[in-house]
Amino acid sequence: MVSHGKRIDDPQYQMIGTFGHVQERSRWPIFWLPILMAASVCGSDILMITMGGTKSHKMPFWELARGMIRRGNNITLISAFPPDFHIPGLEEIAPEGLASYVRGYMTFDLVGARMRGEEPLPLYDILRYGYEACDAFLNDFETRSFLRSGRTYDLIILDGAYPECALGVVYRLKVPFMYINTVGFYSGPASMSGSPAPYSVTPFFGRAFTDNMGFIDRALNAAWHIGSLAAHRFSMTILQGVLRKHFGQQIPHVYDMAKNVSFILQNGHYSVSYPRPYLPNVAEVACIHCKEPKRLNAVIEEWIAGAGDAGFVYVSMGSSVRTNKMPLAAHHMIVKALGRLPQRVLWKQDAEQNLTDIPSNVRLYKWLPQQDLLGHPKIKAFVTHGGLLSMFETVYHGVPIVSIPVFCDHEANAAKAEVDGYAKILDLQHLTSDKLYRAIKEVIEEPKYKIEVKKRQILLRDQKETPLERAIYWTEYVIRHKGAYHLLSPAKDLNFFQYYLLDVAFVFSVILITISVLISYIIRRSFKRLVDYVQSRRMKKLIAKSNVLLKNSKKFIDPTSIAKKNL
Repeated sequence: MVSHGKRIDDPQYQMIGTFGHVQERSRWPIFWLPILMAASVCGSDILMITMGGTKSHKMPFWELARGMIRRGNNITLISAFPPDFHIPGLEEIAPEGLASYVRGYMTFDLVGARMRGEEPLPLYDILRYGYEACDAFLNDFETRSFLRSGRTYDLIILDGAYPECALGVVYRLKVPFMYINTVGFYSGPASMSGSPAPYSVTPFFGRAFTDNMGFIDRALNAAWHIGSLAAHRFSMTILQGVLRKHFGQQIPHVYDMAKNVSFILQNGHYSVSYPRPYLPNVAEVACIHCKEPKRLNAVIEEWIAGAGDAGFVYVSMGSSVRTNKMPLAAHHMIVKALGRLPQRVLWKQDAEQNLTDIPSNVRLYKWLPQQDLLGHPKIKAFVTHGGLLSMFETVYHGVPIVSIPVFCDHEANAAKAEVDGYAKILDLQHLTSDKLYRAIKEVIEEPKYKIEVKKRQILLRDQKETPLERAIYWTEYVIRHKGAYHLLSPAKDLNFFQYYLLDVAFVFSVILITISVLISYIIRRSFKRLVDYVQSRRMKKLIAKSNVLLKNSKKFIDPTSIAKKNL
């Protein structure tokens, strides 16, 4: 019998047996389905590759790797940076050819160039990074050995920033791939896979535009987007040659391979970036790396406690801006401003500088636990370069900032933070010690900055699951469904003119113009014939009248008068 009073003939609870007997439908497969689905991806082999030129690109990969390892998966991560610490279950590979190239490449005086009003990274250096780093990576002995090893993977996860070279590895291994788009304001990966990214509301990631632009800003923003696409296409033409050299002439174009990305973990969230109309194969995972603060070591904790109610200020220019490459004048300027503050200051430096006038309220450290400091109750402000991960962390922990953008996406990140009301932006080219001092004081003393960052903190944390849980779910989803190609939109296969219906608009315009010309021609011809017809009728009537008048006139002529005239 069927329990709970259900009828035996209820189709939900029965099935037809082999010999036509009615059998009760077993419900245990439904109960165990989630467990079976989860088990189906446990033990999966996943390859992660980031070609990013700064160590911060590794952080989202590290966090996803930790989460996937806890669920029994095997992770291999390839990057340009050897591991600083060991993550159990994670195999890290840093090909020396790639690592050496990146070390040599990232030697620019970014701060000095910005202070002089120059572009920190010249266009040529931006363009060459992609194909030169690719050649260094694929020429490396360790990379070649890895590709010849015969190792197989269930999924490859690439960095959305410079993924094109690693697409060659995808082509070689013939497995589904997805992105972690580490540069959240970079719209290229999502746009190429079909998600809308209209220039009217999609700010170019390398400039200080927002999604609320007037006519001039929209025109400039569109120009930057179009120029960037043209430069990228030029760079990819050279990179395609590198891939053909290593993988054969038959390898598809990088743009054709990139269109088939199964899923994108977008390093953004509408609370800290911009609301975006993404397709189903995109999920936002901003702050995937964010954590609750831990207690600081005793030395730093004691020093912070000594500040009393004044608290402390944290200064860091991240991993992309090397403070040991900064001009000494910039160091002196910053130190002078920090020394005037009543707060104590912790400043993360990449290496010891030749500074002998460090104020007593300032301490320099080569490394500091950033999130533990941002989550400390005594922190008052954060002075930052405006890196995306730092911006997410400052909102997650609710700390107002002074942002000093240097290059890449820093300006766009800072512009968004300023619009949201929790940041004060300073321009390096016109920065003085007094301006920095007053900006830090303003951020600390003006309540609006703290209020606005707390609002954003609530929005960022108000999610149904953590960003890491969301990333794990979709990663496993792609593995379970062998690439999840049902999520892809045919929009990815349309070119710019087809996607925005410019070809249809052109045809419609031609048709409308043709119809308009034909109608105009017909009207003119018809009008001319009508005029000719009317004029012809009028002439005939006039001639007829004249003939009648002539006849009548003959009748009225006196015959006698004619006779007299003849005489």
